[in-house]
Amino acid sequence: MKTILHFIMASVCLSAASGQITSQGDLAHTYSIVARDPDTGEMGVAVQSHWFSVGSIVSWGEAGVGVVATQSFVNPSFGPRGLELLKSGKSPQEAIDEMISADEGRDYRQVAIVDSKGRSACYSGKLCIKDAGHVTGENFSVQANMMLNDGVWPAMSEAFQNTKGRLAERLIAALEAAQNSGGDIRGKQSACLLVVRGESTGKLWEDRLIDLRVEDSPDPVTELAKLLKVHRAYEHMNNGDLAAEKNDMELAGREYSLAADMFPENAEMKFWHAVMLANNGKVEDSLPLLKEVFDKDPNWRTLFGRLPASGLVKLPDQELKRIMDL
Repeated sequence: MKTILHFIMASVCLSAASGQITSQGDLAHTYSIVARDPDTGEMGVAVQSHWFSVGSIVSWGEAGVGVVATQSFVNPSFGPRGLELLKSGKSPQEAIDEMISADEGRDYRQVAIVDSKGRSACYSGKLCIKDAGHVTGENFSVQANMMLNDGVWPAMSEAFQNTKGRLAERLIAALEAAQNSGGDIRGKQSACLLVVRGESTGKLWEDRLIDLRVEDSPDPVTELAKLLKVHRAYEHMNNGDLAAEKNDMELAGREYSLAADMFPENAEMKFWHAVMLANNGKVEDSLPLLKEVFDKDPNWRTLFGRLPASGLVKLPDQELKRIMDL
């Protein structure tokens, strides 16, 4: 059964063939932030809504180009079209003006863009459901609609500008400030965090630095913050893997240790930390860690026994036996 909002949207939108959203499109009454870190050049989008899988339609980004958030009665074409217009040489304001001018549903739209130069622009249609509004500044734009009160987006702006640290953590701080100020009048359901490089490497798998989504949760922003912490830990794990590939076992050990310290209850992080300790001649130090992991799940012992054949464990036979007998 269609909701009343779907019927409203059907009455204000054109067909997909003309580049507009159809009545089968999605609603994302929400709060979001698009921003750039002037020190690293990284660009990101963070969003939360009382709507399922909000990140799949609201957040768009491309390394070396910019980031886009398209919301309210969503026109999802604004994401890829906005990025294409930036690549053609348009400024964020010019890109938004061009998209909005051709959209008969413009009064219901909300869209924001930050480009790789830090220029920002936002549009909030006059019929966006109150409370709705936005704040733009150098390197960022915050925007919201269907909020409990009109203090949400100013709180996001203040939190982003006053929070220190890496871009992703600052984006999360903006979402937390929005929620603490009242947030979406309907409540909470999904959230997303996307961060791309400031300059493209030409390798999509390297250009998208963070892509985290919480699709359906009673507390999506808190869950997103937790996932970001896990992501940071696995960054150390990935660095450890890379060091191991280059046979730099000392560096690998340090990276795995940092990951394990962040999540001491994580068996995999503990396992690979122990493997690196053993490979670095610290078998005695590795034994209690490996025993703890093996006791939790004997499959880890089986996995350890397979590592020598892949060259990932290089120990004398007697040391291997000591470990396998734990």
